[in-house]
Order: sequence, then C-alpha cells, then structure tokens
Amino acid sequence: MNNIQIRNINIREIPQTEMLTILQTFLFEAIFVPDGVEPPPVDIIVEKDLRVYYENFGSGPADILVVAEDTANNKLVGAAWSRIMNDYGHVDDETPSIAIALYKECRGQGIGTALLEELLAQIRARGYKRVSLAVQKANFAVKLYRKLLFEIVDENEEEFIMVRRFDE
Repeated sequence: MNNIQIRNINIREIPQTEMLTILQTFLFEAIFVPDGVEPPPVDIIVEKDLRVYYENFGSGPADILVVAEDTANNKLVGAAWSRIMNDYGHVDDETPSIAIALYKECRGQGIGTALLEELLAQIRARGYKRVSLAVQKANFAVKLYRKLLFEIVDENEEEFIMVRRFDE
C-alpha cells in the first residue's frame, strides 16, 4: 500500500494489534444519526448485529482496514474496512461488505473519498469482483458512493444496498 497524503491527512494501514479498538471506535461513528435525533449509547456496538463488523477481524482474506490520520495532531480521524460478513449490506458469500466512518468535523474534505479509493484498490488487488454496502437513504454519503460508481441493487424502506463492480 502506498500512503496517500491529503493536506495533513495520511491514509495508511495499521498494525493488527491496534485494529479492534479502532474498529469499535469508528463502528460507532459509522452509525447514521439524522439531524435532531438522539444518538444511541456507545455500548450499542456490542449488540450481535454490530459485532460482525469487528469480531475476529484480520482472520479472513477480505479483512482490510485503512485509516486516515491527521499528521498535524497525530490523531486518527477516519477508517474504512471490508470483510465478508452477513451484515446489512451482504449480497453473497464472495462479496466483501465495506464500512466507512469519519469524525463529523472531518467530513466534506475529501478524506472519505481517499479512504474509500484506497480500500477499493486493495480489495480489487486481492481479486474480488465487487464490494457491497448498506446506507441509509437519508445519509449524505449516498452521493459519495454514487461518485465512486456504486449502484443500487436493492432497497427497503430506509436503506439502499449498493454494489461497486470492478472491471475485468
């Protein structure tokens, strides 16, 4: 992986020993909370439906985690990760699902785009043909996913299931 630099942001991988804490932190940040709605308690991440995003991470071939680090403050500000899991965006057992989160104050600066582009490049390099995700219809991130060529393949009342195919 080549480190990608945006302003004072470095996109990079992290050591396996730091993954669990980072995944749990950014999983909470990935929960979409509409304006005016009270966020859930932090311990929501231990619920069964959410543990799939971090339990035993690093044990599967599609388990990839990249982070965005603010080098001026030596602080992680975002993370994007993938794995084959039966999550909200699951389409089949050969397609990694992805998740991404940035601290609110870091959104809208191109960091999420850089994180996703690096994650997608790594997934593609491992030979996967596509990736999937679920996103709340009201989430502003839908625009980012469309920009990065994700297509809606299914939907329910609240969410889109989106897939990004890689050209052969």
